[in-house]
Amino acid sequence: MFMQSTAKKTIHKPIKRKLFKPDAYVLLFYILIICTIATYLVPSGVFDRVKKGDITMTVPGSYHLVKSTPVNFLEIFTAIQAGMVAGAPLIFLILFTGGALAVIDKTGAIDTFIRNVINLCKGRVLLLIIPICLMFSILGTTGIIVNSVIAFIPIGVMIARKLKLDAIFGVSLIYLGTYAGWNVSLISPQTLGLSQRIAELPLLSGMSFRIVIYLTFLVCTICYIYWYARKIKKDISQSILGLERFPNSLGTNENEIKTQKLTLQHKIVLLFSGGSLLAFIICTLIFKWTENEMAGLFIFIAIGAGLISRMKVNDIAKTFMDGCQKLVYGALIVGMARAVIILLEQGQLLDTIVHGLSTLLAPLSPITGTLGMFIGSAAIHFLISSGSGESTMLMPILVPLADLLHITRQVAVQSVLFGEGVVNCINPTSGVLMAILATSGISYGKWLKFMIPLTIIWSILAAIFLTIGVLIKWGPF
Repeated sequence: MFMQSTAKKTIHKPIKRKLFKPDAYVLLFYILIICTIATYLVPSGVFDRVKKGDITMTVPGSYHLVKSTPVNFLEIFTAIQAGMVAGAPLIFLILFTGGALAVIDKTGAIDTFIRNVINLCKGRVLLLIIPICLMFSILGTTGIIVNSVIAFIPIGVMIARKLKLDAIFGVSLIYLGTYAGWNVSLISPQTLGLSQRIAELPLLSGMSFRIVIYLTFLVCTICYIYWYARKIKKDISQSILGLERFPNSLGTNENEIKTQKLTLQHKIVLLFSGGSLLAFIICTLIFKWTENEMAGLFIFIAIGAGLISRMKVNDIAKTFMDGCQKLVYGALIVGMARAVIILLEQGQLLDTIVHGLSTLLAPLSPITGTLGMFIGSAAIHFLISSGSGESTMLMPILVPLADLLHITRQVAVQSVLFGEGVVNCINPTSGVLMAILATSGISYGKWLKFMIPLTIIWSILAAIFLTIGVLIKWGPF
């Protein structure tokens, strides 16, 4: 008789390996490395430049190769420091925004106000999305609020918390609302105005068709945000962020508000803060205020709101600094994004890329040439995150090319604006986008998952409107 030993079978479950998701800083550092390698592989070249008034423009046909200036190992790190210096106005705006909102939030005014607004709308998300997106799109399409949109992101996240949605909804409510306007500007002097001047077109030329474009983009953006909100409202597991719907403490009030009634003190704090921001918008139009003045304004708002709420001066200072501290991660990402542009400029690669684009477009038909301008501008925007910077570089090259291809200058301008616009909200070298994602705790990969469908919609709309522009010979010139 044989004794048969029975051993328990061990079942080995396959170990699921999580896909590596690089931190925002790591992602940008990878991009810095790629750009550095490119300076050794891509020929260096430059266009001649002339200054017309206050605009420095490239000279068409003047491209020539120059001695290669590859970036060395040390310059990768000095570029980061240089990027921090160049991005200082935006960095301090983000920090001071956090400080001011921390003081206002401690008074309970914002929290109570948002609760009252949500109760007034009876939880109907669309009633909140439409007016907020419309207001911020107007501020965006006029160029009043662009980089400064970062200051309002915490409010969007607060609204999302009260609605029990997620941080992506809160960010998109403010950020996409603004950029739905900015990306199809009506009268913005920074991009449209500059491009029209270079193309020798009146600022308001082509306005009627441009209004149709703006409204179409805005409606599609509102519908997309509402679709996402409804999806996660019905099933919270559908949130792209998963179980961690608010990855950081942005938009939280440590002091739980027990009452939902706005007190006189709350109303004064809100009137003071809102009035100060309204004054900034007016002064932006009149005195051309920028991020520098807005950063200073938030210090003023923090002090004023604290005194109105009868906070001790030491408490105001401590609360302000605590608020700044929470946004350090999001603020410094601006410098990392700016470092990418600095490396490309040091390696003298940008002009080579623009020259290559113009060479590719030269033999095309009007419609394919226009779409090529759009796609090329979109690709270059990943390297030049500044809309005005891209306009001054591309427009002098594309305007004479458009004349040769029998494309109206108005269409050429719009193709560049579309190129800049549709990729703005997915561009990893955009300091504004990366700062917003960093402060809200949303990973770049998850934001891409949310934004890619809308970016495709925007791109299709852009292609349709550009094709129509070519067919109707959209003028005046």
